Amino acid sequence: MSQRRAVFLDRDGVISVNRSDYVKTWDEFVFLPRSLKAIHRLAASHFVIAVTTNQSVVGRGLMTETTLRDIHTRMLAQVERAGGRIDALYYCPHRPEDQCDCRKPSTGMYLRAAHDFDIALAQSIVVGDALDDIAAARAIGAKPILVLTGRGLEQHAKMVEQNHSGYQVVDDLWSAVDWIAREENISL
Repeated sequence: MSQRRAVFLDRDGVISVNRSDYVKTWDEFVFLPRSLKAIHRLAASHFVIAVTTNQSVVGRGLMTETTLRDIHTRMLAQVERAGGRIDALYYCPHRPEDQCDCRKPSTGMYLRAAHDFDIALAQSIVVGDALDDIAAARAIGAKPILVLTGRGLEQHAKMVEQNHSGYQVVDDLWSAVDWIAREENISL
């Protein structure tokens, strides 16, 4: 049996509005324009759709894991109601200084997804709004896509300044799905 392929989506800045003070409640969680429609389109594909998200808000003591799981349950329900699907959701609750193996740009969340779904990481795609997402994509050999929503515009400017290359830049998740459809020669 051949391995499956995945599209890994960051949460804040790709699916939802990125807040400088962190999303700590469902009331603070706001879907970005066109993100639900983009996930609906992506759901028609053969890809495993997985969310990988750093959530240091838990490690910082600003929110409990129970609250985070509630936010994710509600997010997944909204995605489903909009006709989309997310097959798995992985999060890292640690702070950057904890130096865990799951916090992006480390690859722990991706390796777990690969194990859970028999995913060929090097044949997959990572969509994010930060250098950490792009670095994680490179570390697993996946195609990196940077969206300019969330922190994307600011991060892209820094990445250009630091001579980073080898990643696709798109306006938002909807545009990322357009790019994936063109690249894969599939109708989404």
